[in-house]
Amino acid sequence: MNAIYLDNAATTKIDDVVLKTVHESMQDVFGNPSSTHQFGRKAKSAVETARKNIAKHFNVTASEIVFTAGGTEADNLILKNAVLNLGVQTIITSKIEHHAVLHTCEFLEKSENISLQFVNVNEKGAIDLNHLEALLTESSDKVLVSLMHINNEIGTILPIEQVSALCVANNAYFHSDTVQTIGHYNLDLLKVEVDFIAASAHKFHGPKGVGFAYFKKGSGILPMFHGGDQERGARSSTENVHSILGMQKAMEIAYKNLDKDKEKIEGLKKNFIEGLEKISSEIKFNGCSGNFNESTYTILNVRFPIQNDMLLFSLDMAGIAVSGGSACQSGSNVGSHVLAEILSGKEADNTSVRFSFSKYTTKEELDITLKKIEELL
Repeated sequence: MNAIYLDNAATTKIDDVVLKTVHESMQDVFGNPSSTHQFGRKAKSAVETARKNIAKHFNVTASEIVFTAGGTEADNLILKNAVLNLGVQTIITSKIEHHAVLHTCEFLEKSENISLQFVNVNEKGAIDLNHLEALLTESSDKVLVSLMHINNEIGTILPIEQVSALCVANNAYFHSDTVQTIGHYNLDLLKVEVDFIAASAHKFHGPKGVGFAYFKKGSGILPMFHGGDQERGARSSTENVHSILGMQKAMEIAYKNLDKDKEKIEGLKKNFIEGLEKISSEIKFNGCSGNFNESTYTILNVRFPIQNDMLLFSLDMAGIAVSGGSACQSGSNVGSHVLAEILSGKEADNTSVRFSFSKYTTKEELDITLKKIEELL
């Protein structure tokens, strides 16, 4: 039985070229970037070159990129810095954010006594821009808006330009978790005014355990970790050199092949939707995930017309890896907080499955998956 991997929103297979880059750098660039001898200087030069190359993709400067252990740390660093260093008193977010944002905001509400406000979302998971504007207009505090660009469970795309314009008009900071965006969509931060973004390499065929935070120049950074003042004092800890170089290579490959990969994956998703609709007209797509204009091409969140707690297990036993929600909640008996927010009680009772695709996904794999779903239904 050949395993079929359809959980790319959780993590992606590392690209072979990236794997080679990581392996070679572990052998050849093993010095500590903080050391002043030739081995340290070589490592420092490699890290700074990677930082410059990553920054170029977003039209920002290298000094605005801070390397982290991934998206969760980046979100934490940004949110805590906004409150503890920039004087933010109110955070406006939504109830369908990733827990890296939600749990950090809840912690700051308790520990720092900030005001935490939630903007309304509709049944598709789209932000109510009128409500966001009202919240911004009514507040006299220093405000941070934290809204993810692409939802990791239902794929809904935030109208980031409109949110940015509202934040600028109301002198609010804007943070966006772009973990599902980077490597899949172009994001020009010179055109779209966003103060902070978070990214993670393993979402675009890079290594795990590495990511970055973008801090718009002039915002200032108070570190969460204290030690050797690496990353210009923003994040103490010896740099993860080989992973940083792997992330840079993965990003280079992703953006070089962006249009070709997007066209392929969009075609696969379209065929998969058509195949599901042939199985049953009662199969629905949560959020905007069935809409190519309002949702990412990499995620399809499917709601089946049955309640079957064993569906994920049955697919897994058939060698098909999918997710019932965010993989960060795997092993928990708590359902998806995103689906709980946007679905009615009857809809939420039915079984939902997230299928997520990558450049390695094949039509043959999806055909096998469709046959198995038809059997199980």
